[in-house]
Amino acid sequence: MNVATCFEYQRVIDRICDLQWEGISCEEMVSAAWAYYFFSIQFRENLGIARTMYPSDEKLADLENEECDTDNLSPWYPVADVGERMNHDEFMRRTLALVPIDPDRSARFTAMGNAYLAANRERDAVSRALSIASYEDGGLERVFRAILRFQNWHNPLLSAFQHFLVEHIRFDSDPEQGHGALCRHLPRDDRVLPFWDAFRQMFVTFVPRLSS
Repeated sequence: MNVATCFEYQRVIDRICDLQWEGISCEEMVSAAWAYYFFSIQFRENLGIARTMYPSDEKLADLENEECDTDNLSPWYPVADVGERMNHDEFMRRTLALVPIDPDRSARFTAMGNAYLAANRERDAVSRALSIASYEDGGLERVFRAILRFQNWHNPLLSAFQHFLVEHIRFDSDPEQGHGALCRHLPRDDRVLPFWDAFRQMFVTFVPRLSS
């Protein structure tokens, strides 16, 4: 058994995967995409901390090149032109702009997302750095596969979000060359549990019916 399965954070991943992804509406999946956007910001910030802590780590440098200022999600019109480089959270920001939502709803989501980011930024740097391995070496791939149980990816925003998820599964899933292999050497334990708890809580706060 993989030692990581002994940790509580893996049970939280199970709980995220068990959410009712196939039973929500298109509007609710738009809300889930908003939640993921804020997660993508903290992912980039935590990866930046990992790079600062381990500046000579070539594998983490390669991972940063795959996640930041990269063209590996391009082209996807009208979000990304051929060869256009951007951070992955910028891809998500542009994705959300494809289908504007009610200003009150947008303001509420922004306030909740900023509160999530503020809490993340208060956590210790070591835990933030170590979260990257739990995300990239299987954790996010499982979550993305669960989200893809949803079937109605028919508006431009959801189509771009689906592209983001499918491509990230491809990035992460190769056991030797994928993103997981670039950070597997980092230790994993329940210091990362608060990050996964907050991730799940954000999904069910943005989309309450997910937990029904």
